[in-house]
Amino acid sequence: MPQSPDEPVAPPPHHALKPAAQAWFETLRDRLCAAFEAIEDAQDGPLSNVPPGRFDRTAWQRPTPDGSDGGGGAMSVMRGRVFEKVGVNVSTVWGEFSPEFRAQIPGAESDPRFWASGISLVAHMQSPLVPAAHFNTRMLITTRGWFGGGGDLTPMRLDTPEAVADAADFHAAFLAACDRHDPGYYPEFKAWCDRYFFLPHRGEPRGAGGIFFDHHFTGDAEADFAFTRDVGLAFLEAFPRIVRRRMNESWTQADREHQLVRRGRYVEFNLIHDRGTLFGLKTGGNVEAILMSLPPAVKWP
Repeated sequence: MPQSPDEPVAPPPHHALKPAAQAWFETLRDRLCAAFEAIEDAQDGPLSNVPPGRFDRTAWQRPTPDGSDGGGGAMSVMRGRVFEKVGVNVSTVWGEFSPEFRAQIPGAESDPRFWASGISLVAHMQSPLVPAAHFNTRMLITTRGWFGGGGDLTPMRLDTPEAVADAADFHAAFLAACDRHDPGYYPEFKAWCDRYFFLPHRGEPRGAGGIFFDHHFTGDAEADFAFTRDVGLAFLEAFPRIVRRRMNESWTQADREHQLVRRGRYVEFNLIHDRGTLFGLKTGGNVEAILMSLPPAVKWP
């Protein structure tokens, strides 16, 4: 029977998953940080004379207009001898979307209240031969609920045999994760990633792609949460393996110069097109955490 307009709207089933989702994103953060610090310890190639990096964690609280609790998060940033700059941030925030922003968010048109929890990672590497990487997953609740996220790889040169092999490894991990839930997920979410991480003003992709999904609700929130966890585990499996494969190879100053120019594409995408950047800035997020994705050194020719 259709619901009467006067009857309260039932909350989405994602409400019951709030504690588990927040705990998962924080657990995944800890596992990723541990894996990356182990990589720093294992480096015996270029820059091995530099002390291994360690994560520095900084908590923050989301400001609200009336001083009420709006949640917050923690930035975990490491600068080391393998990772020139890597950030693994988690946040759990709530409040109301601004009038100009709520029309863009499903389910917020009639009720601007929201709850969101997630993890966001960007790794920029010392070696131009090791690809940069981005990963995030999140759960967002308005009057509706859904999961979103994904990961993508950015080799500095897309057409070398090494870059092709790394991309194939990265995609294979996501393919396996997707196929455990629905064989249609990988082709759909790969194509979505290819469309999303594209620089229209340059007519070129940002990197070698991966998967991307948003507003994902199949009708079974528990199953969608399980899929989201598997996406995180796929990244945890694949990216550290790729880093270890390449991190001890020697590079030249010409390789480094090319890397700095290619990083400019990363900056252009994140400041012009990235919806996550916009969401964070529009919801009173921590500016330093939001802009953590930017590389520490970059050049435009």
